[in-house]
Amino acid sequence: MSRAVIYERFGGPEVLELRDVPEPHAGPGEVRVRVAAAGLNPMDWVFASQPEAAARFGISVPSGFGYDFAGVVDEVGEGGEIGEGGEIGDSVTGFAVGDRVFGGALGAAADFLVIKTPTAPSAALFHTPDGISDEVASTLPVAGLTAAAALAAIDLRSGDTVLIGGAAGGVGVFAVQLAKLAGATVVGTASPETFEFLRKFAVEPITYGPGLADRVRALTGDGGGVTAATDLFGTETAETALALGIAPERISTIAAGPNPPGGVRATGGLDAGPDAMRQITDAILAGEITVPIAAAFPIEQIREAVTLQSGRHVHGKVVVTP
Repeated sequence: MSRAVIYERFGGPEVLELRDVPEPHAGPGEVRVRVAAAGLNPMDWVFASQPEAAARFGISVPSGFGYDFAGVVDEVGEGGEIGEGGEIGDSVTGFAVGDRVFGGALGAAADFLVIKTPTAPSAALFHTPDGISDEVASTLPVAGLTAAAALAAIDLRSGDTVLIGGAAGGVGVFAVQLAKLAGATVVGTASPETFEFLRKFAVEPITYGPGLADRVRALTGDGGGVTAATDLFGTETAETALALGIAPERISTIAAGPNPPGGVRATGGLDAGPDAMRQITDAILAGEITVPIAAAFPIEQIREAVTLQSGRHVHGKVVVTP
């Protein structure tokens, strides 16, 4: 037997249960990962609490919980070898027993995870570079790739001043650092208690909420200094950017649904470029990106971990360790 976090009904953290489940094994074209860490994301508890959101992604109950993970390959199924880029191939084996890996697949909060098709939209598998811990690696797939996609969608470049909504969140901590690496000046919306945290990343923090456009104008000289924007939480930042006269094609959103306001660009982690993850891990190894781990919980405390993460006031990422 092994353990996995399961929910059989939709609701708050109280619906999450750590269950004994049959130990899974890798079949043809699959690998099994012994999970060492699972990074939490807002979408995890949104899916567990909102059946409408879950249905849009084909998730029904009972369901496993969590998506991002890191660990070690401990089984490779017979037949169907896995190629260097994650494709199923005939001769080149890209993953072997003992390889450290990270990626994303539904049900990551578990002792073991079987990855059926690493190239499918619902799963990804990467080699974990030496020098990056399992805890850090487990935070990268959703947040890192989503941040990269959000900035790529607005063609962020050196000399831009970008307004980032939700700058202190899980995606925000990657977005602000990637924007700085691109040579942009960053203005980030956040609650006042996160301002000092953001200043560590050379971000100019600004309070979100009513009157945001006026505060941006006051900070940037009638708003003329802002040239691009990305909204990582809802639509307030996108609507503010439109009001400031920023062109829709230079505004992106990740949480406004398929029809964001004013024709701005909706995007997500699946839109990230093929080299985005390598660029992120290279930047971490070079000390150019810091991944703050706000808290780590044993899997037995999954409810406490989700309660903290879903409060949206945590500075950095929350990780669960089986």
